[in-house]
Amino acid sequence: MKISLNGRLIDDQEAVISIYDHGFLYGMGLFETFRTYEGRPFLLAQHLERLTAGCEELGISFEPDQERVHELVQSLLQANGLEDGYFRYTITAGDDLLGLPGHSYERPTEILYVKGLPPRNRQQMRQGKALQLLDLRRNTPEGTVRLKSLHYMNNILAKREMLQYPWTAASTVEGLMLTEEGYVAEGIVSNIFFVSEGKLCTPALTTGILPGITRQFIMDIAVEAGVSIEEGLYTVEQLQQADEILMTNSIQEISPVHTLWNREGTNVLKGGSLLSVPGLITEMLMNKYQQHIGSET
Repeated sequence: MKISLNGRLIDDQEAVISIYDHGFLYGMGLFETFRTYEGRPFLLAQHLERLTAGCEELGISFEPDQERVHELVQSLLQANGLEDGYFRYTITAGDDLLGLPGHSYERPTEILYVKGLPPRNRQQMRQGKALQLLDLRRNTPEGTVRLKSLHYMNNILAKREMLQYPWTAASTVEGLMLTEEGYVAEGIVSNIFFVSEGKLCTPALTTGILPGITRQFIMDIAVEAGVSIEEGLYTVEQLQQADEILMTNSIQEISPVHTLWNREGTNVLKGGSLLSVPGLITEMLMNKYQQHIGSET
């Protein structure tokens, strides 16, 4: 595959970074993942806004140019013979002296990766996914808010825990992490919502979750549709009693949830399952999402 390294398109097997890059040495770096529809990156401005804020907090002197990123996206799609793609845009701190710096990073490294996407199957998307309750707790952010940073050990350990549960072998299962206090946090690669008494509820950012771009987008379109939004601290028992559960991320969009497994492999949702998947509010949000895709491509 061709990738972009500091704006230069090269074969991924030829791409190298310095062993003194502080992204490699200390995990000082950020990334955004997004996808394209009909060749156009979706919600790119929001992704770059979050990236810019994160770079400022980490002292990385980098502010992405939306038009330039858009051009790189087009170039990579063409170079790799793709109509659409999954993109990861990574900014590392770049080369610096060995040791912890007391200054800003002035020479960041910029990498834009791409890979192909499976065909979109709306019927399969409507069938939903399962959640697996994990023992591993969500760690707290290193700073004031969780950044989409290169510090991903907590997520990888959560993914490894999934190997303990043979019923989670399917790709349609997501791990669910709780906070140290036992409140619902987020999935390994997703944000969580549930519907209760007609309200769309989602864990507050104070739980230490990632402020997901798709999470915020779903909240925005829900408000447009007249749905009440509530952010708060929620227990597993509240999730079990939900009328609908859904999870979101930038690549998989909206996934209804039909099962919540505990560590023994028992579905602990009320009644044993959510038989109506997707539920009314989830289906409405899925339809609204599709409408926005059409309006922005």
